Amino acid sequence: MTVICAEGWLQDAERVPSPNYGPRPEESDISLLVVHNISLPPGQYGGGYIQQFFQNRLSTDVHPYFAEIKGLQVSSHLLIERSGHLVQFVPFSQRAWHAGVSVFGGRDNCNDFSIGIELEGTDDSPYTAQQYDILAKTAVSLMQYYPGITPERIVGHCDIAPGRKTDPGAAFDWALFRRLLEQV
Repeated sequence: MTVICAEGWLQDAERVPSPNYGPRPEESDISLLVVHNISLPPGQYGGGYIQQFFQNRLSTDVHPYFAEIKGLQVSSHLLIERSGHLVQFVPFSQRAWHAGVSVFGGRDNCNDFSIGIELEGTDDSPYTAQQYDILAKTAVSLMQYYPGITPERIVGHCDIAPGRKTDPGAAFDWALFRRLLEQV
């Protein structure tokens, strides 16, 4: 497990600060963990493009898809690369812009009360053993630090934005992830 400092940063994560965040609502509680996926360009891994995207530094000259997403200002709290390398963009105390229009348990605006973790991947490509391992360890650390997050309150982006989002997709093995949670 990894340590979370009082400012909301994971000790074991590489810090790559994103400007795409804001304050959480005054009365907000952190009580939801949302699992996403991302690959840039779509279906390709590596290259540091996700980090550049979350920092608004993605060059549109590198790939035609990058011109399509130019101007989007998004971020997640964390990214777990294929290798298991963990990157943090926004401290947990702040509201990352990862969920968009969303609802969970009758509450709108899931960004207000959630933490977002991106897995480098696609809906239909298997995730790596390293990603599952780091995701489970990180989730347990987050559940200990934020007791409002329980195993039942760890969901996919598809669960909070049905019809609009599909990630982490059919390739994500929820049963394996739940078993790993119990073993940490």
